[in-house]
Amino acid sequence: MRRVIFNQKGGVGKSTITCNLAAISAVEGKRTLVIDLDVQGNSTQYLLGKKVSDSDKTIAHFFKDSLSLGLFGGNNSGLENVIHETPFPDLFVIPSHPDLEPLQARLESRYKIFKLKEALEKLQGFDAIYMDTPPILNFYSQSALIAADKCLIPFDCDTFAREALYSLMQALREVKADHNQNLEIEGIVVNQFQKQANLPRQLVDQLVEEGLPVLAAMISPSIKVRESHTEARPLIHYAPNHKLTEEFKALHAEIHSN
Repeated sequence: MRRVIFNQKGGVGKSTITCNLAAISAVEGKRTLVIDLDVQGNSTQYLLGKKVSDSDKTIAHFFKDSLSLGLFGGNNSGLENVIHETPFPDLFVIPSHPDLEPLQARLESRYKIFKLKEALEKLQGFDAIYMDTPPILNFYSQSALIAADKCLIPFDCDTFAREALYSLMQALREVKADHNQNLEIEGIVVNQFQKQANLPRQLVDQLVEEGLPVLAAMISPSIKVRESHTEARPLIHYAPNHKLTEEFKALHAEIHSN
């Protein structure tokens, strides 16, 4: 199963949701891979504790290689060559790198938008794949949406985020119609949800009334998230008994029950 976590709005918790769901998957014994397609590299740093300086061992190298054809019209570099082990059993990551930024125009002009999907279809040995994306519908987020089976949409209980949801849903429908008919919008993940506050409850109620696929499991705000970022340990490892960890476990269970 290949999932992409995507929203065109920044700061909604994409990397946090990606890494914590992936970490729970790995703890449950599934061999799990995170692909970090955001040039900021937050998922990379969360899982490895650092940025990766060698671009030959990142997703940027994979895309660079897709631009280079050998003498006989092919190359031998696949995703398996840029996978890193994390400190956590059964959890692996393909890191991001700043070289993604200057590569984008060349990849678009050469129409390499299906290369990630093709490579993932050849990749073996993983039970679950989670893709973190930049907060914009660019070459890399489109590549992930084309390669994915399902899409999770983080939502941070903000009025502007609600307005942006409509254009986002339209963009996802277009990607589905034009490039990936199998893409399923799995649900909206409500993040930073303060159940005692009126505005978050009203916003979520409005989304539900409008028929949008809001998931039942919601994620509360907590300083534990920032602490786990600093320690480079997903919550299932950093604070396994914390309320927030239980919320992520509930979210993981919900998406796997559908």
